[in-house]
Amino acid sequence: MIGKWSHALRVAGAVAAQRWRQSLRYPMNFVLNGVVQPLSWLAPVYFLGRAFAVDGRVPGLAAYTGSGDFTSFFLSGAIVAGLVGSVLWGMGFALKQQMDQGVLEANWLTPSSRFAQLVGVSLFDLTYTVVQFAITLGLAAALFGFHPTGSFWLALGFLVPVIAGLYGFGFALAGAVLLMRDANMLIDTSNFIVNVLSGENFPVKVLPPALLAISLALPTTYAMDGLRGLLLGTRTLWPVTWEFAALCVLAAWLIVLGRWSFLAVERFCRRRGTLALR
Repeated sequence: MIGKWSHALRVAGAVAAQRWRQSLRYPMNFVLNGVVQPLSWLAPVYFLGRAFAVDGRVPGLAAYTGSGDFTSFFLSGAIVAGLVGSVLWGMGFALKQQMDQGVLEANWLTPSSRFAQLVGVSLFDLTYTVVQFAITLGLAAALFGFHPTGSFWLALGFLVPVIAGLYGFGFALAGAVLLMRDANMLIDTSNFIVNVLSGENFPVKVLPPALLAISLALPTTYAMDGLRGLLLGTRTLWPVTWEFAALCVLAAWLIVLGRWSFLAVERFCRRRGTLALR
């Protein structure tokens, strides 16, 4: 068992390293995506928040959350939203690329685990996103007044279980891509729905009851809420320790469910002989 896990980790690391080498061969693209792109989406949000601010604070947001710092509220949600996008696009779109190139079956005939290959591809996107957000938070602190008052390192603890849960999402989405043989619309829609229901740009308390019930079943909701509570001192839905426990339970459940759904769809596609179709 230990040897199997060791082999899977080596495969995932090799795939991620190959993608990093490929990316770093285009340094200007890396600079544009890592520096210019974050500024292009952060600046409009910052000035929009300033337009509704009173003495530098947004009263409506403060009434719901206890913090009127819209920029920090948005950025803390964007951290989790970026992780969501990196895992979903990393798994689903990379799988679609292999299907279009006609190499999916050849890759899966190797003795390495299919899950290790999927994790390896998404691991590149995940680490790329972490680097991008480190740059973004530095720029936000220098230019837009992002200065969290809480424990930054303690807040990062909420990101570990949510990343694990996102891999459950990613496995299920990869199975859906295999079945539908389409990626862009499916991933874009899933990414948007998860981020909206998790409260990326607003407190989930404003959602209608039916949508709020769905939101409370997502681990990303507790990750964003707990992260904001620890970073900004906002009022959380539940006590922070309860939210962390709920996050861990939901993340574990999603990994099991996502892995099961991917294997079920893969068996179905193999029986129908559709893995090689594009």
